Parts: sequence; C-alpha cells; structure tokens
Amino acid sequence: MTPRILITGATGFIGSRVAAAARATPGIRLRLMTHRTALDTPADGLHCETVYGDLADPGSLRGSCDGVDAVIHCASRVGSDERTARTVNDHGTRALVDEAVRGGVGRIVLLSTASVYGRGPFTALPPGAAEPAPVSATSLTRVAAEQHVLAAGGAVLRPHIVHGAGDRWAIPGLVALLRYLSAAPAGCDARHSLIDVESLGRALLGAALAPKAPSGVYHVNHPEPVTCSDLLSTVLGELALPWAGTEIALDEARTRLAGVPYATHHFDMLTVDHWFADERVGEDLGWAPGPDFRTSFAQHAPWYREFLSR
Repeated sequence: MTPRILITGATGFIGSRVAAAARATPGIRLRLMTHRTALDTPADGLHCETVYGDLADPGSLRGSCDGVDAVIHCASRVGSDERTARTVNDHGTRALVDEAVRGGVGRIVLLSTASVYGRGPFTALPPGAAEPAPVSATSLTRVAAEQHVLAAGGAVLRPHIVHGAGDRWAIPGLVALLRYLSAAPAGCDARHSLIDVESLGRALLGAALAPKAPSGVYHVNHPEPVTCSDLLSTVLGELALPWAGTEIALDEARTRLAGVPYATHHFDMLTVDHWFADERVGEDLGWAPGPDFRTSFAQHAPWYREFLSR
C-alpha cells in the first residue's frame, strides 16, 4: 500500500528536510501544508500536493488529514510572545490532532525539542528520567503540544542542538557568543547532544514509516555527544573565525559577559552537560545517525560562512 503522509511546516528549516527525504523515498504520496511561504520544489499533483493550513486558524485545518496515513507535525511558533505561541503551538496542535483523529490517521509524529527540559545539567538523560521544566514561552507551549500528541498515542521526537544549512539560531548564536568574548572558553568539557538537520529529517520520516508505529517520547540526536571544547574548535576552525587561536578561562569569560543577559544565558547552558540518550531510536524508527559532528559540520560550513558574512 502506498503510504500517504501529511507534513506541516514543510517550508521550514526541518520540515523541508522531511519533505526532501520523503521525495527521495519511492512510493510515498505527500501532502505538504503551508500557510505562507511558497514551496522550494513545486508539488507535482500526482505524488505530492500542497494544501493551505494555518495553525492559528483551526477552521483552515478542516479536511487536511482526510485520506492520510501519517502526520508529521513540524510547524511551530518560536518567540517570546506567549499568546501567539500558545495559539499556534498549543491550540493549533490540539486542533490538528483532533482533525487527524477525526480523519482516522494511524500515526502522528511531532517534532519537539529537548529545550522543554529547561536548564541542565543533563548527563546521558533517557526519556522519562526527568519531567519537562520549560523556561520560555516557546518551550512551555511546545510541552502542551506534546501532551495533545501523546494523548492520541503519537510519537514525540526531542532533538537538542540541530545544525545544518538553514540554521539561523544554534550555530549563529554560538558565533555571536564567541564574538562577545573575542576568544574560545578553555577547558570546557561539558557534553552536548547534536544532530544534523538532514539526519533529523530522516528520523522524522522513519517514525512515520517504521513497521511498528512508535509512541511516546524519543531523544533523537547523534549517539556520540560533543564536548564544548570540540564543538567550539570545530566551529572556529571550519568557519575560519578570527578567535581560533585565542582562549579565555571560564571565570574570566563570565566576567566579560556580565551585563549581557542573553550571552550569559547561552554561556551557562554551554558550560554544563546537555546530553540526551536513547538506545531505542535506531530500531524503533529504522534510523541510522550518519557521520559525526565534525564531519557533518564541515559539509554545512560553506552555507554558514555565506550566511554569517551577511
């Protein structure tokens, strides 16, 4: 039987990778939901169609899941406006799940984030070992979105740091922090979970196609965590940043960042473990993690260099 999959957020950083992975898989019929941006690759009408849907307008979702076997929900609202985030992430996801249940969809897969756990340290943390403790409007409302999907028997995928072409937050934010310091913090052994955006796209698609429907929470990252020092040296080296040969002690770095709350917050996150483990992912999702961070980041470095030059 030909699987029919609906992808929300199909023009986004991660959703577009899910769509690309699905297009590269023979025998899939796609329905791509968008509310604003034109698709990079036009729908062909036979194996791929585009539908309008706005999570902030539940009425626009009516019929979107009819005839669909699986929903991969990648759309979300990121920002500090809790009212808007609540409308899209919480209420919008609930409306989408209700529509999926009404339409008899067999699988619902939600892209979430490990940020729902709040601040670390988290060392080799498996799903179920800690309760969400969100500290932002985005994370708070994404926890609510998770509950709607889990209540319907769906699967929730929580990556930590997602990197790759199109990333305007994670690595650019790290570069901004290094710019504040004009150096790389020395001796930082905190470990972080990372995943390449292409690999994450395959994992989300795998959750929709696996022989046995996955359910519950999954931590989806490369299984090998990356130390803070290795993360920084890779970014500095591949992007040829001017501070590659300069180091600063952690205490001195904190002093230099005093009075810059945004940078201090990111530095505090960077210098403690945020390592999330899950041994079930490969088998349950039929997923292979791909190359390590240093190798995968080198492939995306030209995009980052061009983006940061702007």
